[in-house]
Amino acid sequence: PQVIEGYEKACKKALEILPDLVCCSAKNLRDVEEVASLLYTSVMSKQYGNERFLAKLIAQACVSILPDSGHFNVDNIRVCKIVIPCISFQGAGISASSVLHGMVFKKETEGDVTSVKDAKIAVYSCPFDGMITETKGTVLIKNAEELMNFSKGEENLMDLQVKAIADSGANVVVTGGKVADMALHYANKYNLMLVRLNSKWDLRRLCKTVGATALPRLTPPTLEEMGHCHSVYLSEVGDTQVVVFKHEKEDGAISTILIRGSTDNLMDDIERAVDDGVNTFKVLTRDKRLVPGGGATEIELAKQITSYGEVRQTGFLAFHLHAHILQKNTNIMSYQHTYLLKANEVISKLYAMHQEGKKNVGFDIEAEAAAVKDMLEAGVLDTYLGKFWGIKLATNAAVTVLRVDQV
Repeated sequence: PQVIEGYEKACKKALEILPDLVCCSAKNLRDVEEVASLLYTSVMSKQYGNERFLAKLIAQACVSILPDSGHFNVDNIRVCKIVIPCISFQGAGISASSVLHGMVFKKETEGDVTSVKDAKIAVYSCPFDGMITETKGTVLIKNAEELMNFSKGEENLMDLQVKAIADSGANVVVTGGKVADMALHYANKYNLMLVRLNSKWDLRRLCKTVGATALPRLTPPTLEEMGHCHSVYLSEVGDTQVVVFKHEKEDGAISTILIRGSTDNLMDDIERAVDDGVNTFKVLTRDKRLVPGGGATEIELAKQITSYGEVRQTGFLAFHLHAHILQKNTNIMSYQHTYLLKANEVISKLYAMHQEGKKNVGFDIEAEAAAVKDMLEAGVLDTYLGKFWGIKLATNAAVTVLRVDQV
């Protein structure tokens, strides 16, 4: 109980100290260069060496869809990974990655039309085929002429349905089901671009991007139900066919980061880095405050919590343990980034600098020897909310484990 009480008091004290460690705040979240500099730290933890390029890419995608209300949805940033078998191909590296204002699908078009400008899009959640009755129907055919007339009736009905869609002004049809051969023939006849999406989630996101309403039956869409975008086209990235729904203006509801690389593992790592960067931007839209990274915040908190515990004498051991855990975060970081460099030497230097009142000094990962530098000047910054909830949730987890008296 004393340890639990000490942990809770130490957590409360750490959260009281944390606002005093804020070193700066984001000024303009619509400035790509500024946002890229703020995402730099979170991306660097996953992709050291590619952090500046990826941070700018993520910043462009996030800023382009940030609404006036400031409410940012992380699901509006999509990632499309194009894996290229050999990195010797021209443009096959990470540096060839780009941002598109719209959506990219690893699909091919179904019909002959592969490119449409000023696209008016009809979206259907049903198959692009003739309607089938729920009850069983029996047709009695007595001769060849009746058989010919029956098939003609089906063809004429499909012709009328597809013609009605084309007459409504739509020039792109997106369907969530199968595409019948007869329907495909008439789509080509009326010069309609046809795209099939297997995922209902992709269909929903596309509707949100282009402003369309998914129709449950093959009926001609109204102007309100139709979606619009600057262009829809089939493209080849490396050896992969993709369909691009592109917005020329930077006001699309969704942005796609098109990542290129040589292996699946590399693509997965980059995608995780992108997720970190996008979520960091989301945090900044809620709270613009920043604290120094590189272990500077943890060391300062550990120093102040230890001093507070010594003065209060209540739960001193727990206070010391809480501070030790914060210090361990910096300890582990120094091991990871300097190949088993003597962590104690780094920690000692950090404590010495913080005792002098230099609260922004953290671990220098670029130095070959154990070295420290000012994190604010280096641009290594962490979000205030990230630290706040990290300390709070970690303490809650530790306290929960300590309260378990039997298994």
